[in-house]
Amino acid sequence: MSGHSKWAGIKHKKAIVDAKRSQTFTRVTREVTIAAREGGPDPTSNFRLRLAVQKAREANMPADKISGAIDRGAGAGKGDALDEVRYEGYGPAGVAVMVDAVTDNRNRTAPSIRHIFAKNGGNLAEANSVGWMFSRKGVLSLDAGKLDPDEVGLAAIEAGAEDIKVEGSSVEITTEPNSLEPVRSAVEALGVRIEEAEITMQPGQTVPVPEEQVPQMLRLLEALEEDDDVQAVYANFDVPAEVLERVSASV
Repeated sequence: MSGHSKWAGIKHKKAIVDAKRSQTFTRVTREVTIAAREGGPDPTSNFRLRLAVQKAREANMPADKISGAIDRGAGAGKGDALDEVRYEGYGPAGVAVMVDAVTDNRNRTAPSIRHIFAKNGGNLAEANSVGWMFSRKGVLSLDAGKLDPDEVGLAAIEAGAEDIKVEGSSVEITTEPNSLEPVRSAVEALGVRIEEAEITMQPGQTVPVPEEQVPQMLRLLEALEEDDDVQAVYANFDVPAEVLERVSASV
């Protein structure tokens, strides 16, 4: 798996900590609200909302909270107006970083993001300065368990997957966004449990980061992700998995 994909897996494991649960609830609530606002309140016809609701359920969000978020997005509930904003910049070693945020106050969010970049060896750049390096993709991460990972990958390819990466029993499947759901269904039909399914931004090219700069780069990414207004962070770094595992334990 790519360095960034491996880091996503590490983050997923660390996110189980209860202290971060309220932040997770906030993020999935915002995503459900915005998805309902953009595409309507019916998950069967609104793929973004369907994916957001699935994530909310995986985070163990109560059903009434999910319904309330959908109602707010559809205009039936009250709440602050939320805007989606994307920030772009560079981190240590010239790593391209994209930050997706949801905010009710851009005058609060922009200075906060700028400060985080500056404090951690990076700099905020102009809009579209790094966005061209990334493509919107669907990504599924799973453990094949007792099944042959190659057979799982073949089933995914037949269902429309673009690319398969296998590392031991771990499989990462890349699709076009509109193929994520049929590929997911095909893989689940084999009895495989999906660990993560998301629409993300994947880099077309990566930047190798010297090991001595990896801690600073990870601190930048974690600081961005911990900002209350940030929904997701993407970066195009390339770091060996064993280095990420070792360094992340001390960051």
